[in-house]
Amino acid sequence: MTAGMSQTRKRRMPVGLRGPLLGAMAVTAAWSVGFAGVANPAVAADVQSKQWYLGPMRAEEMWKVTTGEGIKVAVIDSGVNPSTPSLEGQVLKGLDATGAEGNEYDDYNGHGTTMAELIAGTGKGGGLQGLAPGAKIIPFRVTDTEFQNKHSVNAHDTEDAIRAAADSDARIISMSMGSDFPGREEREAVKYAESKGKLFFAGVGNNAKEGNKEQFPASYPQVVGVAATDSTGKASTYSQHGSSVDVAAPGDRIPVWCDAKLQRYCDNEGGTSQATAITSAAAALIWSAHPDWTANQVLNVLLDTAGRGDWEKGTLSNYLGHGIIRPAVNILKGKGNPGAPDISPLTKGKTSGSSASPAPSAPASSQPEKKEKADDVVVAGSSKEKNDGSSLGLIIGGAAAVIVLGGGAFALVRKRRPA
Repeated sequence: MTAGMSQTRKRRMPVGLRGPLLGAMAVTAAWSVGFAGVANPAVAADVQSKQWYLGPMRAEEMWKVTTGEGIKVAVIDSGVNPSTPSLEGQVLKGLDATGAEGNEYDDYNGHGTTMAELIAGTGKGGGLQGLAPGAKIIPFRVTDTEFQNKHSVNAHDTEDAIRAAADSDARIISMSMGSDFPGREEREAVKYAESKGKLFFAGVGNNAKEGNKEQFPASYPQVVGVAATDSTGKASTYSQHGSSVDVAAPGDRIPVWCDAKLQRYCDNEGGTSQATAITSAAAALIWSAHPDWTANQVLNVLLDTAGRGDWEKGTLSNYLGHGIIRPAVNILKGKGNPGAPDISPLTKGKTSGSSASPAPSAPASSQPEKKEKADDVVVAGSSKEKNDGSSLGLIIGGAAAVIVLGGGAFALVRKRRPA
């Protein structure tokens, strides 16, 4: 590791790989399936059956309309191996920002390849099935704590990767890694990405029980912070909460590549990494169906159609943000208000970028430094169904957000004021 490297680099970790299930939230019996763990055609059904969200999200039906074709997603992670059967032909040229030996195709722990498959994997050869199999992946390799401890690396890899992604053909940036510490250069890189018309998703982190300290880049105002849920629509026990949460997506018990050898998949508790990748794929589907929209409009629809149960519009959950993503509500039913093309749904401020004509970076003073957080209030849950064409908890909007904390079920919400 380079001498004098900041703690930001030392503490950055993937936000998706977890240990054994903690058991605080039950998984519905209907989704309790076995896991073979070996990546070959004979067990494809077993691996993909662990992707319990694809059916309730009506993926097969959406793919008859769009598969995400024409959309490129920048994956900022541990690298992406393009040689897995599920990613064959799906991965484009990217950038290795680590400063270490290797390139962006050398995935040093399997995490980035998993995220890429969850976004754009074809499912061939027993691999994970991506929610947007028609999209393409542009990999940007950065370091995590373990990698930094073993190699001399570029201390500015994250901001370099974000800027390179902003300058690339990718419309969406997906980053399933985070740090406890914000950084000025990283913050400016995020603002630059917004000015270039990119839609940036990042996991809010998995340390809800270990301090719940906000994570970056998810906590920057211009980044969509993604939380994780289980198959019943409840916030995952590990998923961090607070003002950084903008939306939620399935994250629990989704298979991942076990390690850099990429020889088999492993079962795990889950993480906001998986939720971030799935949300990025959902955005790719919407953007592919509406290629003339800006990032603001795609995000507006993603948030407007999120499953909220009986929540009143204008209230946000500290655990699920606007609710759980439901791309089928737009893809299959045409619902969702895209809003103004140049107004950010996150900051309510005017943005200069668009997917069609990138603009110069906005001045630092034009964006808020942090998201506003109001006091929490308690809102009762409901089980009233809504006729939106889906069928699993808040993934489809059937039940209100229910958070299990200390044995009591309730939803915490807050109002977000424009900064």
